Amino acid sequence: MQRQPDPSATPPGAPRRGRTPAPRLSPLRWLGVASGPAAALAIALIPSGLHAIPNYGHRPAYAAAVAAWMALWWLFEVLPIAITACLPLVLFPLLGVFGRGPAGDAARAVAPFLDAYIFLFLGGMAIGAAMEQWSLHRRVALHIMRAIGADPKRLLLGMLIATSAISLWISNTATAVMMVPIGLALLAQLESAAGGRRLSHFGTAIMLAVAYASNVGGIGTKIGTGVNSIFCGFLAEKLHRDVGFLQYMALALPFVILFVPLLWLALWRVGRRDGLAAGHARDVLDRELAAMGPMSRGEKKVAAVFAAASALWILGDPLRAAIAPHLQAALRGLGAALGSDAAAAFKVQGKHVEAGVALLAASSLLAMRALSLASLRRMPWGTLVLLGGSFAMAAGIEGGGLSAWMAAQLAVVAEAPLLAQIGLASAGTIALSALASNTATVNVALNVLPRDLGVLFAATIAASCDFMLPAGTPPNAIVFGSGYVRLPAMIKTGSLLNVAAALLITAYVYGYARHLFVG
Repeated sequence: MQRQPDPSATPPGAPRRGRTPAPRLSPLRWLGVASGPAAALAIALIPSGLHAIPNYGHRPAYAAAVAAWMALWWLFEVLPIAITACLPLVLFPLLGVFGRGPAGDAARAVAPFLDAYIFLFLGGMAIGAAMEQWSLHRRVALHIMRAIGADPKRLLLGMLIATSAISLWISNTATAVMMVPIGLALLAQLESAAGGRRLSHFGTAIMLAVAYASNVGGIGTKIGTGVNSIFCGFLAEKLHRDVGFLQYMALALPFVILFVPLLWLALWRVGRRDGLAAGHARDVLDRELAAMGPMSRGEKKVAAVFAAASALWILGDPLRAAIAPHLQAALRGLGAALGSDAAAAFKVQGKHVEAGVALLAASSLLAMRALSLASLRRMPWGTLVLLGGSFAMAAGIEGGGLSAWMAAQLAVVAEAPLLAQIGLASAGTIALSALASNTATVNVALNVLPRDLGVLFAATIAASCDFMLPAGTPPNAIVFGSGYVRLPAMIKTGSLLNVAAALLITAYVYGYARHLFVG
């Protein structure tokens, strides 16, 4: 057998190297590393009201210690966020947060990592991976842009609509990576038609359209971004409210539809400074579509599975009503045969049906060879771990008694007018998401805000609405590689959009979305 080369070996003829010294940590990095354990120790050991809650002992302080550790490491990005999300698996049983003994606490810490929303998001990622594998999302985007028009003003709107429509179904990062080359191709054609003049302002508008629409589009569906799954999982676990796929779209999709025109107005103020007339962008779109050729069999298979899954998700409530009685009866029979009450006590919820549809769609794509193992390996598996860790942190805060303490501390906020609560939640979450990832932000927000459904939903939307800094979301950082976006331009435009987002979220949730939670 031929021996495989060792990639770490020194190439022939190259000078021999010693061991590469470990990179030195900056003082800020050291601060981030130390902040988590230090805060946890302080909260766990220093006497406070957290140690004096009746019937809970020290457990609320221990739950708060773990939550603070996770929040600080997420904020400083000390480790990959998925690794930090695994802290509850070790610390909750070690500290006895749930009060069920080592085995019971370990089981309770593991359970959130197997929540139905994890499998729903897994199936959604598989569908998105299949779309990417066959470039179906690219074809859809090109057709949308071509249909809207090639006038510069319409072209910018088309980029926003196409990007946000794709981001409804696949991750914002993948959407941005796919749309940036399309935007660059369009800009190259427009600059050529303008005699080689660099269109710095319109280029900035197009690239920011990709970043901003990638973030906003993901708000519209349950699987659009992990933030939405965290919100729905939190409601199901802590507030016992099951939000169906269609109900979530009714809650969130109108916000996307309302906000995209605001993005267009803000970005056209930047792009119009180049004084572009109607150019040759349609030629680029036609050429790109012609290069793709007719739809392949793989694209057709993915489109069919996606359409079927979407229909079943939208029909989730009647589907659950039809199958739940039969499934409950089967589980009761299984429980009786095994002498266990656990199976009989299981209640079929909407999230279980949606997760089943997602896994069926993913299995169908694999069986039809429309999804390769290579595409599966490229999926962001760490996101699933992050979701599990988010649910585990929330479970520890609830099971450890910390939620009762936080509710008491936030009584003043909870007594404020609801409009003020929603406004504060929106503005505060947007500000925090500029410094931390949107998933880390929503994890903190959901566990500290008053448990009003409107307030929590406002924070969830706001976590995807930072437009000012590259660190806010991956799409914000990705477009900097295009060479068209400068930080001052992003800050200037993004700050206005952050304010607009906070105001629109407040009005939208107070005037519309919160009423859909009634009942």
